[in-house]
Amino acid sequence: MKYILVTEIAEHIGEEIILKGWVRNIRHSGKLLFIIFRDGTGDVQCVAFQPELGEEKFDQAKHLTLESSVIITGLVRPHPKLEGQFEVAVTDLSIIQIAEDYPIGKKEHGADFLLSHRHLWIRSSKQWAILRIRHTVYYAICDFLHQNHFTRFDSPILTPNACEGTTTLFELQYFDEGKAYLSQSGQLYLETGIMSLGRVYDFGPVFRAERSKTRKHLTEFWMMDAEAAFIEHNENIQLQEELIRYVIQTVLKERDNELTILERDKEALKAADAPFGRMSHYEAVEYLRSKGSDITHQSDLGAQDEVLLTENSPVPIFVERWPKEIKAFYMKRDPENPDLVLGSDLIAPEGFGEIIGGSQREDDYELLLQRMKDEKMPIEDYRWFLDLRKYGTVPHSGFGIGLERLVSWISGVHHIRETIPFPRMIYRIYP
Repeated sequence: MKYILVTEIAEHIGEEIILKGWVRNIRHSGKLLFIIFRDGTGDVQCVAFQPELGEEKFDQAKHLTLESSVIITGLVRPHPKLEGQFEVAVTDLSIIQIAEDYPIGKKEHGADFLLSHRHLWIRSSKQWAILRIRHTVYYAICDFLHQNHFTRFDSPILTPNACEGTTTLFELQYFDEGKAYLSQSGQLYLETGIMSLGRVYDFGPVFRAERSKTRKHLTEFWMMDAEAAFIEHNENIQLQEELIRYVIQTVLKERDNELTILERDKEALKAADAPFGRMSHYEAVEYLRSKGSDITHQSDLGAQDEVLLTENSPVPIFVERWPKEIKAFYMKRDPENPDLVLGSDLIAPEGFGEIIGGSQREDDYELLLQRMKDEKMPIEDYRWFLDLRKYGTVPHSGFGIGLERLVSWISGVHHIRETIPFPRMIYRIYP
């Protein structure tokens, strides 16, 4: 007999195997006992028949509760009703622990209750499915970047200054060195990496101290930032599209079962794997105003604007060439219109909003220095960043993807708080 994982079960039809895990559900009918068993890789039905298992073991099994931990020995056979699925005829069962009354049942629970029991809620089938998709999205991003010659280049979480101002950063005292901040982006540090490695990315937690309480905001989330030398605006956009389409393809291929559990519209995902839309900020504003929005040509897109923009589009839409006043100091000006920057945001369809922000970066030392002075930035704190434009500057671009935002759209989950194991929000830091 061999100890296997549920995900390997199709390879062992007709064999007696050992499973180790937990009871998701249990019901009995006379001399039959049906255990829905899970081990983290999947679920399988295990069927105990009293004459085969023995009266003593069968009686023990009848006392199992939700989330009890068990070791099951049994024979793998095709499921009698579900084509392509399997079940296990139980020949032996050992109980590791009988769980106490599980606080999360089939009844409806409020969001606060579930979040306070997040350490248990993640065991539910839908939360399991979301976290499995998160895992696949993460690795698909890394795999795509690896295939495209990007090197992982980890940036620090503790920083002496901010990427886009300190008003939304968590501040702390760093020994005797003065103030430090939890990073909101690794972008500036990544730009140093391209001068050594050409194409780089980081992937890790970042922090925003905004007091935002929406379904799309977390105070701690995971971000992938990428930077590439000799990549300019249009190629930067093309790279982002190829990456997102690769993620969609990978999830559809590897997480079909999880998407089914979440009742995700797979056809909508398949439809999104097509050439993305593209419009300028000016065109987007004109379109939104025709739809009744009061957005102006000097405004960022609000949440409802993002919904309106993509409501009739099956694919994400790039909004590019933004007014310089509403974008960051490091974005390169559009040579055709210096009032605009060569930046883009990618807006996901189905109301999920922005999932990528990117731009070509300013590579001219004097222009960047003047811009920083205009914004009254502490120049000495950024000397190292300016040095990049003094010693071998080149055209370069980059973009950032919020992992949870992307997972939310791919999995069809309405609240971003369900796409990370332990969400941190302005009113929650437990558990």
